[in-house]
Amino acid sequence: MFYPVLTPRWLQRIYPSCVWKMPAANNKVYLTFDDGPHPEITPFVLDYLRSYEMKATFFCIGNNVQQYPDVFDQVKAEGHSIGNHTYNHFNGWKTKDGSYFENIIKAHELMKTDLFRPPYGRATHFQMNSLINSPAQMKVIMWTVLSGDFDPSLTKEACLKNVTDNLVPGNIIVFHDSKKAEEKLKYALPLVLELMKKNGLKSEKISFKNA
Repeated sequence: MFYPVLTPRWLQRIYPSCVWKMPAANNKVYLTFDDGPHPEITPFVLDYLRSYEMKATFFCIGNNVQQYPDVFDQVKAEGHSIGNHTYNHFNGWKTKDGSYFENIIKAHELMKTDLFRPPYGRATHFQMNSLINSPAQMKVIMWTVLSGDFDPSLTKEACLKNVTDNLVPGNIIVFHDSKKAEEKLKYALPLVLELMKKNGLKSEKISFKNA
């Protein structure tokens, strides 16, 4: 499975209206978690974030929100940001525009957020620009660093290294609070948070409401 751990600059230039990195200020990095909420994995993540006094952004699948509303409510109650990740984890490249937007709206009715991340990072220019220019004025949040926790061919040590080598203020880092990523996430996340603490780094949630 090939994917760049660090997002190439040429890709950022192709999609300049997307958010690939946050301002590098106050030693803040931006941990994000895709594909939840999950009844076991998400509480694990929340416990560690709470213990290290860190905030994050959770890009949730609408169907999971509907199945596990208590877990979703816990994420919100603990002060983290919520992002829309479609209702059914749709790949925008493989989905007709009408169906794609309907799926996002269905998820939006549950989450009421202005943050959106396309599953797999795959959406067309038209789809992304339509969301950004919609009345909701959605922010399409991509990433700077992929942990690779979703990759069955990657070792947990390599997953950890992908993140620890790139703990730079302003970087947006992707983990997954999903069963598929469980082994690598449970190994890497505590060590990442401990290293951040030692280096004086804080994880902050993504928000543009007061920007």
